[in-house]
Amino acid sequence: MSIQLKEKRKQLCGLLGNVELSLLYKASVHGYQASAFHQRCDRQGPTLLVAYNRSGYIFGGYTSVDYTQSGQYITDEGIFLFSFQGKIPVCIKVNSGYNARIDDAGVPNFGQQLYFCYNNQPVVYNSGSSAFSLNTATMYGNDTQLSECEVYKVEQSSAVSTEEKPWRNVLWTAERKDKLMEMVRNHKPLMTSVSRVRILMIGPVGAGKSSFFNSINSIFMGRMTSKAMSGSAGTSLTTQFRTYPVKDGREGKPLPFVLCDTMGLEEQTGAGLDIEDISSILQGHVPDRYKFNPMVPFQPDEQKASRPASLQEKIHCVVYVIDATKISLMSDKLQEKLASIRRKVNSLGIAQIVLMTKVDEACPLVEKDLQSLYVSSYIKSKVQEVSSRLGVPVSCVLPVKNYSQELELELNCDVLLLTALQQMLHFFESCFELPLYCPIK
Repeated sequence: MSIQLKEKRKQLCGLLGNVELSLLYKASVHGYQASAFHQRCDRQGPTLLVAYNRSGYIFGGYTSVDYTQSGQYITDEGIFLFSFQGKIPVCIKVNSGYNARIDDAGVPNFGQQLYFCYNNQPVVYNSGSSAFSLNTATMYGNDTQLSECEVYKVEQSSAVSTEEKPWRNVLWTAERKDKLMEMVRNHKPLMTSVSRVRILMIGPVGAGKSSFFNSINSIFMGRMTSKAMSGSAGTSLTTQFRTYPVKDGREGKPLPFVLCDTMGLEEQTGAGLDIEDISSILQGHVPDRYKFNPMVPFQPDEQKASRPASLQEKIHCVVYVIDATKISLMSDKLQEKLASIRRKVNSLGIAQIVLMTKVDEACPLVEKDLQSLYVSSYIKSKVQEVSSRLGVPVSCVLPVKNYSQELELELNCDVLLLTALQQMLHFFESCFELPLYCPIK
């Protein structure tokens, strides 16, 4: 997650009072250039810069005055530098008689002394000025190489508002959970040639595709499971195409759906899941446990290529898994990849839905109480944003929280996950009910 440890994020918020942080800029995504910084951070009000170096230091600075590229020297009584020394952030105020910073078109600076992303590189530079009484050894271990640099918009907590009434209605009860589980168990596809609905999970690395399967599997097993490898590494932990049936309990029968996991999408060409591979998966040509090669698309053998896949072997519903904390950081290249996939899926008449994960990390209100999900104005805005970016109706965006660090099942989490699964099954049926629907060719 951004600000890599939750505890440190809370401590930084504590320094600033009752505030919320919204990520504006992430150098590893947007680039270390000054132009990229200003494009996302100008005229955003108070901001917090958080830098990380390879020695493990977390440090940065806060300014209460807008970046505007005015060319003026800025006076800012609220400005400070900080560094985590042990578990506690140590703050350094600007010295009396010094300007807080120069508001130019260059990289972010504090007191014209400490420059971040210096020379448009992942570097922090101390000019030797005396605006701040800092010791570079204790502040960042004299390690000037940055591994990341982030900038957050700082807003008073009141800015994270709640709706007068829920924008979606959910019953957060054990009875509702039981009913949802029973509806899933008893689901029978309209097409007699389809015994189990095949649901394909597509999304960026670390968005929560494998975690969704583990979460659904845990609910029906009645305990925490981790059958699919999941994590938040920079590259995809899933390297194979996997089809995961889910059983109704340890000794139970297979449920009427199969979750299909794929390698994560990456924005670079030749990295992550290839769009041609997705086309082959959709049409039922890719076998379970096929190992992806980003450089070479899947090639079916001649015998299989000559035989069209059955409707049961094809994909019936595509789920785009998107991390709620990274929607605003989605690059143009990744958005273009998703649009290309959407066009292909549309042409095949396959049901599509968006799973918006990590809602608890995106909104402190929801982190505190998952039942606040559908009164959170912030989550509502994120649902609308992902709807706009991916070109899907708002009704097709389902916010959820996957299990990640919990040791026991939680009712509210189960209700959200089961509601999402039920909607996937419903969307599949809706496609078959449409007069213009034609089976995948």
